[in-house]
Amino acid sequence: MADPKGFLTTGREVARTRPVGERVKDWNEVYVPGSLLPIISKQAGRCMDCGIPFCHNGCPLGNLIPEWNDYAYREDWSAASERLHATNNFPEFTGRLCPAPCESACVLGINQPAVTIKNVEVSIIDKAWDSGDVTPQPPERLSGKTVAVIGSGPAGLAAAQQLTRAGHTVVVYERADRIGGLLRYGIPEFKMEKSHINRRIEQMRAEGTKFRTEVEIGKDIDAAKLRRRYDAVVIAAGATVSRDLPVPGRELNGVHFAMEYLPLANKVQEGDLTVSPITARGKHVVVIGGGDTGADCVGTAHRQGAASVTQLEIMPQPGAERNANQPWPTFPMLYKVTSAHEEGGERIYSVSTTHFEGSAPEEGQTVGNVRSLHLIEVEFKDGKLEQKAGTERAIPAELVTLAMGFTGTDQANGLVQQFGLELDERGNIARDDDYATNVDGVYVAGDAGRGQSLIVWAIAEGRSAARGVDRFLTGTSALHAPIRPTDRSLTV
Repeated sequence: MADPKGFLTTGREVARTRPVGERVKDWNEVYVPGSLLPIISKQAGRCMDCGIPFCHNGCPLGNLIPEWNDYAYREDWSAASERLHATNNFPEFTGRLCPAPCESACVLGINQPAVTIKNVEVSIIDKAWDSGDVTPQPPERLSGKTVAVIGSGPAGLAAAQQLTRAGHTVVVYERADRIGGLLRYGIPEFKMEKSHINRRIEQMRAEGTKFRTEVEIGKDIDAAKLRRRYDAVVIAAGATVSRDLPVPGRELNGVHFAMEYLPLANKVQEGDLTVSPITARGKHVVVIGGGDTGADCVGTAHRQGAASVTQLEIMPQPGAERNANQPWPTFPMLYKVTSAHEEGGERIYSVSTTHFEGSAPEEGQTVGNVRSLHLIEVEFKDGKLEQKAGTERAIPAELVTLAMGFTGTDQANGLVQQFGLELDERGNIARDDDYATNVDGVYVAGDAGRGQSLIVWAIAEGRSAARGVDRFLTGTSALHAPIRPTDRSLTV
């Protein structure tokens, strides 16, 4: 145990964010650089080294949290990094982006603020990079087997790194112009600077993983031909089909999916564009969807100079404390104030969009520009969502982003059909206990098989699928497989 009295003598303290007026003027990460190291050892000392550490159950990776908390408390950063990497390929990603179900399952959280597990994690990995403890780990020998990985998000990268280190020759195919999937173009720079992705890619290149960008399997390369070219294939293409909002006025200019809006802002930060073709500057912005992607749109709109930002959510506003039907150690639905929400804007709950209104088409346009959004209050009655009569109103809307989640993997490019893959009842690619599809030698990991989920689940799936592929290629495997395809989050 790090500090036997730590949870009694030390209160919870988290990373400090930069002043709002400063950070909305740039795209750097919102946290004060270096603000964690002076406090993080004492924060790690709050860990009780529980006899049954439920943080392990909250985390699908099975992270050895009490162990690296102990090392962080003692400031043995090299040992902490080794324990952290034993279960997680990319802790700098999860430490910044994961909503930390491990903290919801922390035993201390039963009657006190939980241990700041996420902050400890990111402190360890940032210190490891600065100290040179993160180095390439190339295999001692090659197996002679080849694997293609389709998709370079967290699931694909985790699978590729594990299989490369097992001695297989791995090529990652990515349809975008840069590696990273949604980490690259779906996550704004202010949440995670892309330098964190870039140095992991360089580590993986040094280990032997090969990358092919701007290649879409199903369009640029026939999936069946790809299967014949490699000994095994891992599909980690994600669940990239955005959920639409089929209401009158949807066709108006200025109504976009979040994943049309966010990547362009990131391309400006990459230097590909001077100004985004879809910008919030001077506009009344409405974000439909109250989740993390919606918050990303809110923060992006602030930085682009929006006149106003309003975020709509169809569900009621969650409470600040656990509901009785969401007991510890489940992951509760709580009211969250992200860094983007701290920066301004209005949040409206229990409303549904009825239609959009717009201007008349200008010369050269087939449709006009969106000008307002009509909404109506809703409530649940007998388990059904009903509109409340007399509550309809209009709000200004000159840019609308739809951030309502994703419905499944892309089938328009022909990948599913060309492979001849079977789908499950939810429209995801079906797989067995080893992550194998109905096609021999073809495996699926991440959101393409699980459906829309968290980054920590994607990495866990990538690691687990890699074990299935390794066993298929060699007959056995020593790779770590933290979860089964049927495992689900610790929720009610």
